This record gives sequence, structure tokens and C-alpha cells, in this order.
Amino acid sequence: MKRHRYHYGEDASQWGELFLPELPALPAGGMHRGVVVVIHGGYWRSQYGAELGEPIARDLAAHGMAAWNLEYRRAGNGGGWPHTFEDVLAGIDKLADIAASHALELGPVVALGHSAGGHLAAWAAGRSKLAQLGLPDADRQIRRKADADAVHLTGVVSQSGLLNLAEAEKLDLSSGAVSNLLGGSSSKYPLRHKYADPRSTIPLHLPVYAVHAVADGDVPLSQSEAYVAAGRKAQSPPQLVKVPGDHYSLIDPKSVAYKKCRELVQVMMGQPTRVSPARFSGRV
Repeated sequence: MKRHRYHYGEDASQWGELFLPELPALPAGGMHRGVVVVIHGGYWRSQYGAELGEPIARDLAAHGMAAWNLEYRRAGNGGGWPHTFEDVLAGIDKLADIAASHALELGPVVALGHSAGGHLAAWAAGRSKLAQLGLPDADRQIRRKADADAVHLTGVVSQSGLLNLAEAEKLDLSSGAVSNLLGGSSSKYPLRHKYADPRSTIPLHLPVYAVHAVADGDVPLSQSEAYVAAGRKAQSPPQLVKVPGDHYSLIDPKSVAYKKCRELVQVMMGQPTRVSPARFSGRV
């Protein structure tokens, strides 16, 4: 397995590591097909970093997929609104800059995000619709590359993701994590909260799996249920997938919960697998 670190900005937290599978030498013109963007969680707080995603990225590479373990500024180290959001999009776009150096074919680009990373993955999947929501603040815009230059996600697997920010704020999850991320409450910054909520860009024209651990004591199952319910009328509605285990089972490469996530990623990456996506609709 090979790994390569790249910075996409000047801040110490603006980097990603590309994990490449050990494959036979590619023939002339051969490419690695697609990339999985791993986005770690931690309620968007600075004490949690990309080390949470590294075991996942290693496992994906061991199963023949290129994995981009993305770090970003979090609340407490220069992140929060709007920089966390800027970083996630810029970090995904960095793949276009490094693709040629590593024979990456960016056809499928699937995001696998855990907890707060699930929120950021689902939010980033709706980037083409963000402009329709209007500017959250007149003087602070989330800077994005021109749409033609952006790297767009083709699928998302959210692992117990925070997919309903309004409810997360109401429940005061992780002692005010949503307000901490967005610099204030929804009553103070209503447009900012709407802009940051992944439900605001539903429907998405790409597959989204909201995987949730049934014994999750950190992020309520209702977070995934609300997102799926909001997307039911979409042409390609998100699917709810319930898996055994707790919140951290989803990022344990040895767990059943994580293996279900990996199999879903393999399906969206076009990898041969014994598992059909239809098998994942509902409780397991």
C-alpha cells in the first residue's frame, strides 16, 4: 500500500492523504478507477482529527480502492463557519490536481463519512444546488471553484451522520455542537443553518445510503430517519440502512457494521461484490 500526503491550503489542517492499493503495474494508459473520500467525524470539533479515518482508508485500499482521507479545519482550530465547509469542498477538488500523478480516473467519487463527517459528505453532495439557497451572509461566502472545475460526488455512504441540523440543535447534541459549528443558534443565523443542512439540497440525483447503528448512543437514529423521509419523493431517494453495533462500530474495520458500509461503497464504485444494494434496504 502506498500513501501520499497533499495540502490543499496553507493551514496545518488543510490536507489529505491518498491511500493507493497494491496493484500490479498498470498498463500504458491504465487507471485506478475512482476514489473514496473518507471524511472523519467528531462533532466538527478540533480535538478529533483524520486519524479516525486512517484505518478506514487503509481498509479500502486493501480492498482495491483508492482512498482520500480528508482533514479539514474544525471548530476550535480555525474552522467552524464558513471554513469547515470551504475546506471540505476544496479538499475534494484537490483530487483533480493530483489525479494525473497517480493515474486516478475520477468517474466514481464516493464519500464515506462518519458522524459529523456523514453530515459533511451529504452536504457536499448537494454542492451544485447551494447557489439556489441564497447567500447565508452578505459578507461571508463559501468560496467554490467554478462548477465546471469542481469534483462532484457520485455517491454517499453516511455512517450515523448528523443529517438533520435543526433536530440536532434542538436536542443539544454534544453540548451545543451545531451552534458551535455555525457560530450561533438558528434563531440568530437562520439562513446559515439552512445552508449547512444537507436536507436543504434534497432531492439529489445520486445514491445516498444513510447507514445507522441501532445501538448508537451518540447520534440518534432519528437523524438518518429524518433525512431519508425528506427524500422519499425524490427520483433516487436516499435509503436507510440499520446495522448492528454502536457509534464506533461503524469505523471499526473488523465490525459487521463497517463491512456493510464498505460493501455499499464497493457497489457504488463498480467493484465486483457478492452483495446487492437491494439487500441493504431496511433492518439487518
